[in-house]
Amino acid sequence: MQSADSKILLVDDEPDILEFLSYNLRKEGFNVRCCNNGNDAIETAREMQPGLIVLDIMMPGKDGFETCREIRSDQSLKDTVIAFLTARGEDFSQIEGFDAGADDFISKPVRPRVFVSRVKALLRRNEKSATDGNKLVLNDLVIDKERYSVILKGKSVEMSKKEFELLLMLTSRPGKVYTRDEIYAGVWGSNVVVGERTIDVHIRKIREKIGSECIRTVKGVGYFFA
Repeated sequence: MQSADSKILLVDDEPDILEFLSYNLRKEGFNVRCCNNGNDAIETAREMQPGLIVLDIMMPGKDGFETCREIRSDQSLKDTVIAFLTARGEDFSQIEGFDAGADDFISKPVRPRVFVSRVKALLRRNEKSATDGNKLVLNDLVIDKERYSVILKGKSVEMSKKEFELLLMLTSRPGKVYTRDEIYAGVWGSNVVVGERTIDVHIRKIREKIGSECIRTVKGVGYFFA
């Protein structure tokens, strides 16, 4: 039985794009299936149980947003990563996409090496973080929940209590986009009034300490740990 992380479903109403993307993924050893409409995509996803669905937004009939919502309503697909494939200049809201249940966006035109790299990165989001008691291990980063300590590449990283709690929230589910409201409530508490730029300042300090690429910004929505 193949791992879900080797299975990818591509959904686009343009045959040339499906052929191009599937060819490059199969060269990397992925099991790829293709659909050209939303209804077939939903049915195939339920049967295939892919690790990743790359989904075009602008399709005739059931568009990408509607298809994504229906896929997300199926509990058997709740852990499947969904990335919208979008042409630059398309008039849509990323917030609408994340509200529909998307995990990320990939822009057309797509360069093969960049596309494969993005796919591999997205699939890594589904990998379980290693845990050792109270420790959370993500590659070179070790977070000790009990001791409130952070170790990066074997070296201790000093963090304030709120910086630690914010980092712990983001790393508890890598790839999940946490909204600003969720962060305020989870780290500072819903009854605490803090400045509008408080989250931004803490994110900037954490990035300075563990690397700028670890925490990504989703404009107008929030942040996620990559």
